[in-house]
Amino acid sequence: MSLTNFTRRVAMGIATAALMAPAAMAGGHGIDLAGKTVEWIIPFSETGGSAKWANFYAPLLSEALPGQPTVVVKFMPGAGSTKGANFFQEQEYDDGTLIFGSSGSTQFPYLLGDPRVKYEYGDWNVVLASGTGGVAYLPPALATKVADGGAAALADEDFIYGSQGATRLDLVPLLAWEMLGLNVEPVFGIKGRGDGRLMFERGEANIDYQTSSSYLKGVAPLVEAGTATPWFSFGALDDDGNIVRDPTFPDMPSFKEVCEATEGCETSGEKWDAWKAFFVAGFPAQKMVFLPAGASNDAIVTYTKAFETVKARADFAEISAARLGKYPQKTGAAAQKALDSATKVPAEAKSFVVSWLNERYGVTLK
Repeated sequence: MSLTNFTRRVAMGIATAALMAPAAMAGGHGIDLAGKTVEWIIPFSETGGSAKWANFYAPLLSEALPGQPTVVVKFMPGAGSTKGANFFQEQEYDDGTLIFGSSGSTQFPYLLGDPRVKYEYGDWNVVLASGTGGVAYLPPALATKVADGGAAALADEDFIYGSQGATRLDLVPLLAWEMLGLNVEPVFGIKGRGDGRLMFERGEANIDYQTSSSYLKGVAPLVEAGTATPWFSFGALDDDGNIVRDPTFPDMPSFKEVCEATEGCETSGEKWDAWKAFFVAGFPAQKMVFLPAGASNDAIVTYTKAFETVKARADFAEISAARLGKYPQKTGAAAQKALDSATKVPAEAKSFVVSWLNERYGVTLK
């Protein structure tokens, strides 16, 4: 039996059960979404990694949900993703047809106490947590300098970087580049990382980073064409919490390796601890799917089971590796644990970053 036929039979069974024994549904068996449209809010533009992640999952989720509803991705960029997140915070659960896709750039303002944040992760209901990575890349001419003399060979270069904002996920590369001794001037205000890549392609920026899904889709073709060269990935965490090479990019050095090879860049101390804390908060659970406040247990069960069905597909490992990279896709208790780690950082790390943002970029967080 094909997965599609199996899913349809499951959906029909759930619908029938809902008609014959509605009281049983209250126990958390699921909801039927036949004939409905699920709106998936992404608080970024349609050019970035979150768009690619949501567009990858949307048709698979549609097939796996009971009743096979249409899943439509709606982009709501603005204020570094806080506009869309604040909108979602105001929504109350109705019938399971509204979900939200968060990113590290949504988590960081929350962690840092950005005054524009009106949302509370504790009010939402997580049903999927997706890990990811990030890759920094350069124009080939500058990459040749790195190959010859390491990061120190770039000390006299003036870099321009298209950034969504210093309190967003861009915090991770901006702090990493400073630790390497680079002079990087961010141009703030872009709506998504895809816009930063477009600046790089047009020659308006000469350094960039993308999350793994955007790198695989948008930057790998530039590498093949000879107009971009990968430098390093931010890495991944092993079971003991150590930074290791990213499994999606095993041939690239991690930032830790590059830092260790660069004079003046330390992999211990308060700056490293702050960088690692925000890397951990921003990447191992970089993207998450939520139902709004007040969601019924039936709805949470339905979406959790749907994402588990997607993960159980025979072809999922292959198609997800090609589109998203090789990272954990977590549901249930594992997703909740990932959410907890993504929305908490040590007080010392937060204090360092708040001071650094003020001194380096004039950002005041109250």
